[in-house]
Amino acid sequence: MQAAVRAFAVNRPTAADPDGPALDRIEALLRNRETAAAERAATEFLRLRPTRIEGAILLGRAMQQRGDFAAALALLESLQRGGARHPAVSLLYIECLLQTGDHARALPALNALAVEATDHGRLLQDVGALYSHLNRHEQAEGCYARAVTLAPRDPQALYNWATCLIALGRMAQAEAALTQVIALAPQDYDAYYNRSTLRRQTPQSNHVAELQALLTRPDLPPGGVVAIGYALAKELEDLDRHSHSFAVLKRGADARRGQLSYRVEEDLAAMSEIARRFDSRYWSLSGQSCADSRPLFIVGLPRSGTTLVDRILSSHSQVYSRGESSDLAATVMQLAGPVRDKRHLIERATAINPAALGEAYCARLPVSDAARIIDKTPINFLYLAMVGRALPNAHIVHVRRQPLDVCYAMYKTLFRMAYPFSYDLIDLGRYFLGYHALMQHWRTLLGERLIEVAYEDLVMDQDGVTRRMLQQCNLPWEEACLTFDRNQSPTLTASAAQVRLPIYRSSVQLWRRYDRELQPLIQLLGEAGVLA
Repeated sequence: MQAAVRAFAVNRPTAADPDGPALDRIEALLRNRETAAAERAATEFLRLRPTRIEGAILLGRAMQQRGDFAAALALLESLQRGGARHPAVSLLYIECLLQTGDHARALPALNALAVEATDHGRLLQDVGALYSHLNRHEQAEGCYARAVTLAPRDPQALYNWATCLIALGRMAQAEAALTQVIALAPQDYDAYYNRSTLRRQTPQSNHVAELQALLTRPDLPPGGVVAIGYALAKELEDLDRHSHSFAVLKRGADARRGQLSYRVEEDLAAMSEIARRFDSRYWSLSGQSCADSRPLFIVGLPRSGTTLVDRILSSHSQVYSRGESSDLAATVMQLAGPVRDKRHLIERATAINPAALGEAYCARLPVSDAARIIDKTPINFLYLAMVGRALPNAHIVHVRRQPLDVCYAMYKTLFRMAYPFSYDLIDLGRYFLGYHALMQHWRTLLGERLIEVAYEDLVMDQDGVTRRMLQQCNLPWEEACLTFDRNQSPTLTASAAQVRLPIYRSSVQLWRRYDRELQPLIQLLGEAGVLA
C-alpha cells in the first residue's frame, strides 16, 4: 500500500513577495537534493533577511537533508524559544526527533500540534502522516477524518483517510473513500490499484470493465499504465482469468521497469560483499553487546509470509508489533558515518561497536511494556550478523517460501518505491539467488539463533508451527495466536487485506497457473538448483 502523502510546505503568503524568487530557488535546490548549495543559499538569505522565518525553516530542512539532525534541532529549538509558532517549524522539529529515534519527545510535540491543527485541513494531513509513521493509525485516522470533514471534496484528504482506514481494517469504508477519490480525481491511478486490493473481486462486484476501458486509452500516461495494469491483473486473477491477468500484469510491470535505472548487479555485489565481510571471523570476535531481549526481528523476502507471522505473534498478549521500520538501517548508517557508496558502508559497518549498535537501536523502540517488540522489515535479512552480535538475546524469525510462489507474489505486487528488482522476471530470479546464498551464509553463522519458518508448513499446520515459534521465542502458549484474524492492531503492508482473513491455502503453488508465462524464471532458478 502507498503511504499517506504529506502536504508539508512552508506555506508562504500568496501576495507578491520580493523574497519569493530567492526562497523558490532554495526549495528547488532541496528538491534536487543539492543540499550544500541549498544550505549556503539559506544561510546567505538569513544573513540578509534575519526576520524571515521561511529562510530559517529552509535552512533547517537543508541540515536535515544533510543528516545533521543535531544542528537542525538546535536551530528549530532556538526558533521556538524565540516565540516562533509557524507549523512548519513544529513539523520539521518532530520529523528530526523521529529521525534520531527520540520518540519520547516527538510524541508529546505531535499531540500538541494535533490540537492546534483542529481547524486546519492541510496541517491535519501532515500531523496524520507523522502519526502513521509512528504506527499510531487510530490517531492518524482522527486527523484525516477531520480533514475530510473540513474539505469533503479534497481528493488528497480522502486518499490519505482511505490509506489509514486500510491500516485499521475498515475495508468497506476505505473502498467507498477511494471510489470518491476516483470520482473527484480520475487521474489518481494509485487509487484504482489500492481499491482493487481491498477484497477478492467477484463476478457480481468488480471493476474490470472500468479498468479495461482505462487501459485502452491512448492518452494514459506511463504511471497510469503501471497502476491500472496491476489493478486489472489483480481483479482478473480473482475471477480466474489467468492468462489475461498475466498479460496485463506484464504490461504494467514492463512499464514500471522502464521507469527505473535499477541494476540488480549492484544488489548482488552488495550481498556478496556482506557475506565476505561478515564472516566467521567477524562472528567470533569478542566484545560487549546489548542484553535487551525485547527485539524480535521477522525477515525474509517480501510476500513470503512475514506479515502473516507478524500477525500471529503479535496476537500474543506479551508481544507488540511496530510493523515495518527503517530504524535498524538508519542506526547502522548513523553509526557508520559518512560513506561514499554501498561498498564503503558495508566496510565501515564491520567496525561498528556491537554494544553501541544494540543500545542505539533499542533506544528507538516504541514505548511499550511488551516482552517482545516485533520489527517486521523483510530487508533486515541483510543485517543478521550485526543483529546477532549486537543483540544476543534478540529473536530472529526467517520466513521462507517456495521460490516460484514468492517470486510470482512479488511480481504481481506494485511496491512503487520499494523492491525495484520485482518488475522483471530475470531481475527477480537473480535477486532471489543472491538472497538464497546470503541466507545460507547466515545459517552457517547463526545456527539455532535463526528461527526458520516455511510458509507452506505454517498454512498446513498452523497450530504446530505457531507452538514451535512461541516456544523458540520463549513465550507461553496463547490460543489468541490461532485467531490472528481477530487481531485489531493496525497493519499497512501489501498484505493488509489478506491478514484480516483466517489462514488460507489458495496461494500455495499458485505459480502453476502461470507455468508457461513464468518459463524464464523457472529456467533460471532450475539451472541454479533451488527448485529441487
